[in-house]
Amino acid sequence: MAISTFMRKELKYMLSMEQYEALLEKIHQHMNPDKFCVGGKDYGIYNVYYDTPDDYLIRNSLSKPCYKEKIRLRSYASPANPDDRAFLEIKKKINGVVTKRRVTLTLAEADAYLSRRQKPVNLSNYLQKQIFSELDVFMDHYANLQPKQYISYQRSAFFGKDDPNFRLTFDRQITERRYDLSLELPSYGAQIIAPNQRLMEVKISGAMPLWLAEAMSELQIQHISFSKYGRAYTRFIREQLYAERKPKITKTSRIIQTKNPAVLYQKGGM
Repeated sequence: MAISTFMRKELKYMLSMEQYEALLEKIHQHMNPDKFCVGGKDYGIYNVYYDTPDDYLIRNSLSKPCYKEKIRLRSYASPANPDDRAFLEIKKKINGVVTKRRVTLTLAEADAYLSRRQKPVNLSNYLQKQIFSELDVFMDHYANLQPKQYISYQRSAFFGKDDPNFRLTFDRQITERRYDLSLELPSYGAQIIAPNQRLMEVKISGAMPLWLAEAMSELQIQHISFSKYGRAYTRFIREQLYAERKPKITKTSRIIQTKNPAVLYQKGGM
């Protein structure tokens, strides 16, 4: 098992294909592709977000508080097998600064912990125990956490040539569903951005490089507030409200609504 800790700012931008392709020319001058982007190809990321029965975590996040947090299970394989590597992550955001603590384990071990609080048997060092202590606190504080949202996407990633901690990612084909919430199932569902859009994230621990700021200004790329889980949840709520407000069409209502006697006759209304 391996544990990683991240602390950085994450700035998001929505790009058209024209902006994306123009920016790539600048990026290749200053950055290297992620080692997983073999031959210039992107790679898949597959997530299940956990939340309370009343969706408190995402509702609180959408209210834009100074402090918010979430928990998710991530895999880079789809469909994932029980023995495949998975990442259980707690992600927190405090005044715009993102911290992420994650533990690496098998998908079966992750499911055992999330469903029964059964920890892996090889917790042999302090860091491993510490991350699970934090997970225990999170699970105790938000009672009855359960899988609520599936989100996957294809990602291209780049690292700064001079500063490997500076990272750019581009996500496409962002797919969501609120059913079949398992990483052992393949990726399918609804798309939450257009096919010709790319979600860019600038991940930095300090200031943005001047060359990138100038390039985004030239291409009129503007900062946005965007959460994949938040967008998916908002879409779900809108669909629920629409379903509740949509009038039920009956035979009688169809007769009343039409003004064409011929149609009324055909429908048996006269």
